[in-house]
Amino acid sequence: MANFCVEMIEFHEDGDDGSPSSPLKFKDQDYEQIKKALLNGGGKFEDELFPANLDSLGELEGFTPEKFSEVKWLRPHELNPDAAFIMDGVSRFDFKQGEVGNCWFLSSIGALTFRKALMERVVPPNQSFKNNYAGIFHFKFWRFGKWVDVVIDDLLPTRKGRPVSVSSSSGKEFWAPLMEKAYAKICGSYGDMIAGRPSEAFKDFSGGVYLHYPLSKSPSDLWDIMDRAFQCRTMIGCSSLNGDRGKQIFKELGVVDGHAFAVTKVKQVESEGARVKLVRIWNPWGDTEWKGDWSDKSDLWETVSDENRDECLKVHDDGEFWIKMEDFLEYFEDIDICCNSPNFVEGDEHQWNSHSKKGRWEAGVSAGGYRNDRDDFWTNPQYRLTVEAVDGWSKGDKNIFVSLMQKHDEENRSKVSYHYIGYYLYKTAQGKLPSSVLLYVKPYTSFLSPTRELTELHSLEPGQYVIIPCTDGAGQTADFIITVYSKGEAKLQLSDD
Repeated sequence: MANFCVEMIEFHEDGDDGSPSSPLKFKDQDYEQIKKALLNGGGKFEDELFPANLDSLGELEGFTPEKFSEVKWLRPHELNPDAAFIMDGVSRFDFKQGEVGNCWFLSSIGALTFRKALMERVVPPNQSFKNNYAGIFHFKFWRFGKWVDVVIDDLLPTRKGRPVSVSSSSGKEFWAPLMEKAYAKICGSYGDMIAGRPSEAFKDFSGGVYLHYPLSKSPSDLWDIMDRAFQCRTMIGCSSLNGDRGKQIFKELGVVDGHAFAVTKVKQVESEGARVKLVRIWNPWGDTEWKGDWSDKSDLWETVSDENRDECLKVHDDGEFWIKMEDFLEYFEDIDICCNSPNFVEGDEHQWNSHSKKGRWEAGVSAGGYRNDRDDFWTNPQYRLTVEAVDGWSKGDKNIFVSLMQKHDEENRSKVSYHYIGYYLYKTAQGKLPSSVLLYVKPYTSFLSPTRELTELHSLEPGQYVIIPCTDGAGQTADFIITVYSKGEAKLQLSDD
């Protein structure tokens, strides 16, 4: 393990509640209390807050009224008398995507299976269909700075005896379908999980740092970044091209268009005297693979050493395949990397520290819009950032990572409409900046984006700065959390008037 892989300090602004060891109870449901009552009474849990009906199933693409009428909610032992929660550990090959278009979420679970400690946090152990079974299970997710414990029953939507959504590859193992149901509950329904980015699930699995790389303008050392990221036990996801070109590639080369995948490994091999950089990718469909160079049946595997071929090549229709880096850049659209710390970007040995503050844009009070709103911009919350010197740092080295996340109040994920958000960063020793300064001093800026979370790396000299998070228009109300990860020491505090 590379020595630049350090653990990030977990920050909880409001005390221990919401920590991994003391998560908040989602919808005030207490797993231990409910289970104890069920065991004493001999019943099986039926969740009234996420009932087994069509409201919880939600709107599903391609589902006709006839299909909806065929849906039955069954417990795992009704699908298989030998049902188990986990068999021989967890793996990306334990499950396959069903009729819900949530490949972004399932590919992210595939990436999560490589993070054993994190997996056990999200999927608490000691859950079973045998010992003390009461039809109740629970899972933990990170939500806007806090960990929450989500309770569910084990009634799964099925049609004609098969799960509507995620299914067990073996027909016996049900941790993945139940985990999906818990996430559907916090999203509002199964239908509310349709469409998304792996980075969203990565964040909710870890509360960690994520970086997004569009492959059309990726850094020249992206493969090295990916290599270091794997050494740091990251989660990596990618998306394929959409539109007419994506459909053509799907038809000719087998890469599903407009689809999310997990990146599961990188490997450099020697082929006919040349070094080839390879990327291993997994399709949550559980089948349908790349058919080009370095695919399972490619003759190019005969040009590498027996050791590399034995290590890498597994000719199975399991959705996982190798592709060389050049083809990956050409036929895929972007990549998301989520880790405990940004160290993998440059591979240095510095410890990164984390500082978070929660804030709110309030219409008429602290929602000043962006910099062109001359009269109101200064009313946005302002945060004082103190950057300390770091040994060995030189100008251009990335030493500050900023995350700005907005929180929505909508219970159904599909109905969320995010504001365009961004922030301005000023180098100044003043306290809270007045409009006269903000309008005429050139800031470091981030772009505005209609996203849940915006992230950006900076190279900042030691000194005093002010960060002003904002929306694209005055009067837009929302809660937000701003987090600064610093290489070395730094301080973040709300500026006084």
